[in-house]
Amino acid sequence: MPVAEILAIGTELLLGEIQDTNTRFIARVLRDAGVDLYRTSIVGDNAERIAQAIRDALTRADFVLTTGGLGPTVDDPTRLAVALAAGVELDYYPELWDQILDRFRRFSREPSENNRRQAYIPRGSRAIENRVGTAPAFITEISGHFVISLPGVPSEMEWLLANQVMPFLQQQFALQDTIKARVLHLSGVGESQIDEWISDLELLKNPTVGLAAHTGQVDIRITAKAATSDQADQMIADLEAKIRHRVGEAVYGVDQDTLVSVILNAANQKNIHFALVDSGGNGELTRRLGAGGFNESCSYVIQAPSPETNLEIILSDLMNKIRAPIGMIASYLPGTEKQELHLLVISPAGRITTTRSYGGAPKDGILWSINTALDALRRAISSINH
Repeated sequence: MPVAEILAIGTELLLGEIQDTNTRFIARVLRDAGVDLYRTSIVGDNAERIAQAIRDALTRADFVLTTGGLGPTVDDPTRLAVALAAGVELDYYPELWDQILDRFRRFSREPSENNRRQAYIPRGSRAIENRVGTAPAFITEISGHFVISLPGVPSEMEWLLANQVMPFLQQQFALQDTIKARVLHLSGVGESQIDEWISDLELLKNPTVGLAAHTGQVDIRITAKAATSDQADQMIADLEAKIRHRVGEAVYGVDQDTLVSVILNAANQKNIHFALVDSGGNGELTRRLGAGGFNESCSYVIQAPSPETNLEIILSDLMNKIRAPIGMIASYLPGTEKQELHLLVISPAGRITTTRSYGGAPKDGILWSINTALDALRRAISSINH
């Protein structure tokens, strides 16, 4: 199984002016093809620094995939950087210039003289025709390893990756394996508690298990390498079953599931109403449920007018009005040192009152309160059997 690294090039990425989405896309494609990705990096528009980053990466990886820096301007240094890393000169490829001219004709545009720079690539490189843009890509071999340079425009990069680069990698490395991943989403329990439950599974080599903490929830990622997609799926399913057995109802969903989508789907499937009084969080909890597309025929949400309002009376009236078996008050109290969330949940199982505290960054307090309240609502709905 080959090892790869990704090098995103562009000072604008380092300055935070734009987000690097290319690395994420490439990483997923390589994962599905069974390529081990050991490291990703971002380097500014400096040929010497890029060249050094390439040299360093090639000591660890079978191939390095770069994105960006292939435009026609003087601050597009990738071609020169790869040539420096390979210890060769840049050569002019007439066929690349013909391709560039053809692209411009198709776009009904006239190239400027500086576009000719794009027809220069490191000596001995394999040119890759870019049929969806004007920046040619290329593959350069350095001491038995490969540098694959793609444009930074996402649509061009994605087309070239699928139609040119992956076929080359399939042939060069006889790619047959696959790497698949599944993410379990948990709420209502902390990362340290989850780690205590499944720490032995986190030591496995294949499949692997990793934790990622977020505000008010935790993800468990399961990744498997196998010869076929079906084998990887089975490995993941077997380990997922063990994890679910240990963490129980803390798991609320997988992959693209959200707390809101899980709650609304469960309420609709069970055809039950819930009444929710949202207080103190600037209406964010109400907006989250609304954005999720809650159906007012089975759910009712109201934002309390002020913290001084008798919230229990409001909740009782709502539950009676829509005959809801579940009602909840979520009252968020912000603070600089500590944030608090007072919860009252009423369900057929009884009445539960609790106060949760959060000592994280104040800017994250509302998000924490939303996820905490949604988890309480999720558990209440799941306790009703229909």
